[in-house]
Amino acid sequence: MRSMNRWVIATAGVFLQIALGAVYAWSVFRIPLAKQFGWSIPEVTLTFTISIFVLGVSAFFGGLWLNRRGPRIVALTGGVLYGVGVSLASFSSYGLWWLYLSYGVIGGIGLGFAYIVPVAVLVKWFPDHRGLITGIAVGGFGAGALITAPVATRLIQTVGVLHTFAYLGIAFLIVTVISGSFMQNPPEGWRPEGWNPTASQVSHRAHRDYTLGEALATWQWWALWLLLFLNTSAGISVISQEAPLFQELARVSAVVAAGMVGVVSLGNALGRVFWAWASDAITRKATFFVMFLVQALLFWFLPGITSASILTVVALIILLCYGGGFGTMPAFAADYFGAKNVGPIYGLMLTAWGFASAFGPLLIAYLRQADGTYRGALHIIAGVMLVSAVLPVLVSPPREAHLDSKAPMQDSKYSKNAEAGSPRPAH
Repeated sequence: MRSMNRWVIATAGVFLQIALGAVYAWSVFRIPLAKQFGWSIPEVTLTFTISIFVLGVSAFFGGLWLNRRGPRIVALTGGVLYGVGVSLASFSSYGLWWLYLSYGVIGGIGLGFAYIVPVAVLVKWFPDHRGLITGIAVGGFGAGALITAPVATRLIQTVGVLHTFAYLGIAFLIVTVISGSFMQNPPEGWRPEGWNPTASQVSHRAHRDYTLGEALATWQWWALWLLLFLNTSAGISVISQEAPLFQELARVSAVVAAGMVGVVSLGNALGRVFWAWASDAITRKATFFVMFLVQALLFWFLPGITSASILTVVALIILLCYGGGFGTMPAFAADYFGAKNVGPIYGLMLTAWGFASAFGPLLIAYLRQADGTYRGALHIIAGVMLVSAVLPVLVSPPREAHLDSKAPMQDSKYSKNAEAGSPRPAH
C-alpha cells in the first residue's frame, strides 16, 4: 500500500486530537446538569475525573493493540467509543451512574485508544522534528475546549444539556472516524530524505528500540513517569481551582473570573507546541528543568498577586508549562526507548496523567480547606516544583556497554540502507 504524505497524516492527527480535547470543556456542563437533576457540583465533576483516569489506563492498552494491529483500527475504535459514549450521556436522566458509565467510562476508553495513536504514529514519521510534531498534535487536544466550549454553551441554551450530548457525540464520531482513517505507520526503515541525526540528537537518544518490558526494567522509564506526574499534578491543581482562586486573590466577580479562565486555557494548547518546539533545540531535559523552575517561582509569588491582569498572565504561564509536559514527553519517551514501541511505552506512562488528575485537585482542595486560604497550598506546590527540577538533570538515555560500542556501526549501516533506496513517501 502506498504511503501518504506525512503532513496529511499530521493534519489528520491534529483534527483527531481537537475532537478528543473537547473533554476539557466539561466545566460548561457542570451547572446545567446540577440544576436539572439536583446533583452536586463535585458529583458532576467526578465525571471528568473518571474520563481522564480511564484515558490514562486505556491509552496503554491502545498502545499494545496498535503495535499488533496497526494504528488505523485503534483510532477508529477509539473514535467510535468516544462518540457513542458522549451520545449515550444524553440518557443521563436514568441517573448519575449512567453519566459516569457513558461519558466517563465508555467515552474515556475511546479517548485513551484514540489519543495514543497520533502520538505513536507521528514520532515515526517525524524523527527530524519529534518534539515539534508531537507538540502540534497534542496541542490540538489542548485547543479542543476552545472550540467546543462556546458551541456546547450555545447548544445547552437552545436545546438543553442532554440533547447537546447527543449532537456533540455525533459530531465527534464523524470527525474522529474520518481523521482516524488516515492513521498509518511509515514503511520499515523509513526516514526523511536527506536527513541524518545530529551529534546532539544521537547523544540524547537510545541506540536501539526497547520493548515495553525492557523499558520498564530501566530506572529511566520510571523517572519519565514521575516527571509527567509531577508536572501534571501542579498544573491540574490550578485548573481544578481556577475560578475560585481568581476570585479569592484578585477579588473579581464570578463573571470576570470565568473570562479569566477562558483566557488562561489558551496556555494549555500553546504550551504543548511551544515547549515541544523548544525541546528540539535545548533538549527535553533542559525543557523540563526550565518548566519546573518557572513554576516554582510562579507558585511562590502567586498568593501575593492581587491584580487580575497580572494573575491572568501568571496562570497562563503555569498552564503553558502544564501543556508543555504533554507536548514534550512523547518525544522524550521516543528518544530514550526508540520510536518502534512508543505506543505501549508512552501509553503506560500516561497513567501518570490519570493519577495526577486525582492527586493534584485533591491536594490543593485539602490544603485550601485546612489553611483557609490558597497561600499555604501554593507555597507547598512551589517547593515541590523546586525539588522536582533536580530530576530532569539526573535523567539520561539508557546505555548498555556492549551496544554503545556498536552504535556508530549500526547508525552508519542504517544510513547506507536509507541512501540505497528505503521506501520514502512524498513529503
